[in-house]
Amino acid sequence: MSNCPQETQIGRRIGIVGIPPLTIIKELEANGDTIFDLDEPLVKRDIELASSFLPRVFCAILRTAVINALSLKPDYIYIDVGPGKCDCALHTATILEDILPETTVIKTRNQDRKDFGTPLCTARMPLLDKLSAITRSVQSAKPYTNLPACAPTAGFWGVPPRDFSLLSLFPETTHVYGWTRCMENKTPDHRRLEETVNPDIPTVFFAQSFCAKTALARHLASKHPHGLYVDCDVTAGNSTKAKIQAFLELSTLQKTGRKSKKADFCLLSSDLPTF
Repeated sequence: MSNCPQETQIGRRIGIVGIPPLTIIKELEANGDTIFDLDEPLVKRDIELASSFLPRVFCAILRTAVINALSLKPDYIYIDVGPGKCDCALHTATILEDILPETTVIKTRNQDRKDFGTPLCTARMPLLDKLSAITRSVQSAKPYTNLPACAPTAGFWGVPPRDFSLLSLFPETTHVYGWTRCMENKTPDHRRLEETVNPDIPTVFFAQSFCAKTALARHLASKHPHGLYVDCDVTAGNSTKAKIQAFLELSTLQKTGRKSKKADFCLLSSDLPTF
């Protein structure tokens, strides 16, 4: 299995957008197919090339998927169009069918309910490496290695950003929440898990600009006692990075000597504790 277009390929060339159901990933692994995660920037082409097919107000992730699909021309594309992705993905699937007649586009709706586990989200490692491992995990049905959880000092809630450079601002003891945790758990349509946070640690609530999840990110950030809402489009500018860095540094100074006492819980549940 690989997400690198330059490597030797066996079997069929499969592109995925979002998180296909686990049964599909198992089948692709058994076939020896090569999987490309089209959500990631795999080819060095200007994202503006997607503007001929998608409006600029579509998120950078779906525009990236179109650029990758046009460049790689996979044999099949499996695209999640269910509640675990977004309505925009459904329309993108229709457009891909039209502009790539040699590619078979298969729409899926991942509503898996079995928890696969989230050891990466709570492990101690650089956040950039952690999210890279989580996004790669979508391409495999193999069980995870059991990793010990670290004591969290910060939180990252949301979707994997297109620009991973902003993740280098976070400490190794950052726990991951939101749709990215659902991603590792292989249950993208898991609303309660997506809304679960730790209110005792400073948490950045991130969503890609023009993504519908910006509404939830901003709402949860407003309810979190130490939350910061951030969104950016294609790349994270210096002002965005400075905002995150200042927030984390200031929060660390304010919380020095204090230990996390509250467990993770669903921030929008009816049994919220009083802060």
